[in-house]
Amino acid sequence: MSRSPIRKSPWIYHAHAGGCNGCDIELVACMSPRYDLERLGIKWVASPRYADILLVTGPVPLHTKPFLERVYAQTPEPKRVIAMGACGCSCGVFIDDENYSVAGPVEKIIPVDVKIPGCPPKPEAIIDGILKVMRKF
Repeated sequence: MSRSPIRKSPWIYHAHAGGCNGCDIELVACMSPRYDLERLGIKWVASPRYADILLVTGPVPLHTKPFLERVYAQTPEPKRVIAMGACGCSCGVFIDDENYSVAGPVEKIIPVDVKIPGCPPKPEAIIDGILKVMRKF
């Protein structure tokens, strides 16, 4: 039985599904020289068609729901999904059921393998979440 190349060098596609961009700033920090995710073989890709892991930030607004479903469908198998931040995990401040513009948290739209809670989560938590999802391959 051969080992999957995903275990060695996963490629991540970041899908921003609304929110305040706090999580996005922390993702940029993960690529900075201090944390340097590329030393672990983790690389960001510009298309979901090349991704092993789909990382979603923010609550999912109704107008973004079809986009997220299409991105999930374009990600090749075997794929894993990470919901990041309070908004991605549970809708955060948008959790009110009477919010007319939010479809719900990420897990209500697509299946989620790992959640990284926090508002926003620290780079250390993001790295830990990515390593957790890598163990699921």
